[in-house]
Amino acid sequence: MPDLPFDAPAARRLRAALGLTADHVAHTLRTSYGLPLTTLALVAAWERGAATPTAAELTALAGVLWCSPAELLGRPGTLREHRLVRGLAAEDVARAVGHELPAYLRMEEAGRWRGTERQSAALAEVLGLTLPDLVAVTGAEARLAELLRAAVGTRWQAHVRAITKIVPLSRRLVEDALHDLHEDYQRRMVPTLSWGDNSTAGVASDAGRDFLDGIVEHFWSILQPGSRTPTPPRPSGPWAPSSAR
Repeated sequence: MPDLPFDAPAARRLRAALGLTADHVAHTLRTSYGLPLTTLALVAAWERGAATPTAAELTALAGVLWCSPAELLGRPGTLREHRLVRGLAAEDVARAVGHELPAYLRMEEAGRWRGTERQSAALAEVLGLTLPDLVAVTGAEARLAELLRAAVGTRWQAHVRAITKIVPLSRRLVEDALHDLHEDYQRRMVPTLSWGDNSTAGVASDAGRDFLDGIVEHFWSILQPGSRTPTPPRPSGPWAPSSAR
């Protein structure tokens, strides 16, 4: 089982807010939560990010710190992590999306979701997925990054159709985002066309590479960061084009 995305700074912050010491946390985990092997050194290792609590330890730690397990987790990236953050059993998710439990568990183990549009919509609802989350768990993020890099470096119009197959948004919304993304990248690369200052061109080249490395994040930030995912294939809410609101 892969490690949970434990948020060590959050654990330190929540403990400090309660006025507890790490030793107090360890003692409570031993005496009140049935974790006799929990030591001060272990709690300190969790808070440094040097060790990760198990699922049982995470649940107990949340009880000590008077928070939900989700508050002690970083941004989930896999199906399993999203499910754990929501506090759901695999059976609950499988039932909600209309998959047999063994089939769903195989997807969790592989780290890649497979389902119809209806099932993907149900998955997004039950796990509270954002649109970027949904693209990531379907394994399409790498392909999206490839298409976005091609779009900013050439004619972005040629890549709209392929991108809308991955991202269930209106064509107009994707076109506007690609236009802005293309202009942003080209502005960063203008100094590389200069015959004068090589140092300036080098900085621009580095900035361009950094931009391409984070191309997917730039794309989401242009669309609208932090919005909830729409129900495919008909976007609504903050992700929808203005005409649909």
